[in-house]
Amino acid sequence: MTSMIVISDFLDDSRPNQQHSKEYHLKKWQDRHGSALSLSVKPRVMDVQGGYLQRLPLACINAGIVDRAEIWHHTRSEGNYEQSPADQALISRSFQLTGEGAPYVSDDMLAFLEVFGPPDILVVLGLGVCEAVLEACAPSFKIYNSIDAPALRVPEAVSRHFDLVLTGAEWQSEDVARRHPDMETAIMPIGPEFASDTTFFPTGADKLYDIIYIAAAQAYKRHDILFNALARLPRSVRTLCVFGYGEDAEKLQDQATSLGIDVDFIGPPGVSIEAVNGLMNSARIGVVCGVDDGAPAILTEYMLAGLPVLANEELCCGTQYITPRTGELASAERFHLAITEILGRSEQFSPRSEVQNNWTWQHTVERLRGLIASHRKFHSDRNIESKRSLGLDNQQERICFGPM
Repeated sequence: MTSMIVISDFLDDSRPNQQHSKEYHLKKWQDRHGSALSLSVKPRVMDVQGGYLQRLPLACINAGIVDRAEIWHHTRSEGNYEQSPADQALISRSFQLTGEGAPYVSDDMLAFLEVFGPPDILVVLGLGVCEAVLEACAPSFKIYNSIDAPALRVPEAVSRHFDLVLTGAEWQSEDVARRHPDMETAIMPIGPEFASDTTFFPTGADKLYDIIYIAAAQAYKRHDILFNALARLPRSVRTLCVFGYGEDAEKLQDQATSLGIDVDFIGPPGVSIEAVNGLMNSARIGVVCGVDDGAPAILTEYMLAGLPVLANEELCCGTQYITPRTGELASAERFHLAITEILGRSEQFSPRSEVQNNWTWQHTVERLRGLIASHRKFHSDRNIESKRSLGLDNQQERICFGPM
């Protein structure tokens, strides 16, 4: 059974529990049975749906690159063994954090890897994990994506272990090359790529709003650009802002009130993926206002819901998804003019079909398969012998070339 682990940089805000030793965690995992990484029953293939964190591993399962996948994150509490039904291919776990600060250290996670072994493919996101986790996964094909504006958000001692870094723009790939000249990169931000047209789709709902902006209530999302543009437009322009999280929600509501603009707010906390699709369908266009932002997943999610997108032309990652068929780019100074223009011809765009033809998961996962298959890690005698010693040679052929 081939496997993938995706380690997110999500850290829940639970109250710290007693810190346990690695020996404690080793015994805990040795006493546990039914790990997804050790199950021999072929799992039920699941639809590629959900947020970007779920879509990448589910795409790899559906494409036959791996049989099973797990999503891991960290917690300050005891940790949570989240076992889905035995026939389900994707499960999630949380591991107790050891200490504070990123990249994250977890004796709990290291104990799990010691007991059950490394996955065939390891994907590390964002703030990353300690070097010991990468060393424990030495045989794994290791992928990194920062999911943010900096191409590498981990120290060099960690980043040097990766086989492939996924970036959001050419300048990010150049940044990686400056630190690691021989490291392979690909412009494949996991947010807007691996898009799912069964998660986001037109519903035919009434258009209650002209504009929707789905973004964290944080300064880097640059709601001020949208609000300043709205202040220069007729007050009949209606806008919906949806916050999944963020500390600036109250401040942004106060700003909208002081400007006298017509903006409704939802969240935080955020709403379900299904509700997000419904809310997008209540608007005519979607906007992305940030500058120092990774390629936001919402770009192609808006588009799959049928919305043309207006994005800040200074967005540092993700402007490649804005084409004449999907939307427009505009400066902060011209945002109000671009809103008027795109609203005036919103029916002339075809964003959903453009994404379906280029960036849905079926396209991206085959590009990923090719990157893995062509990687030098699988084309040296030393690594061939290493894989054979681990019993991974046949599995690796499957990862690279598909089911046989």
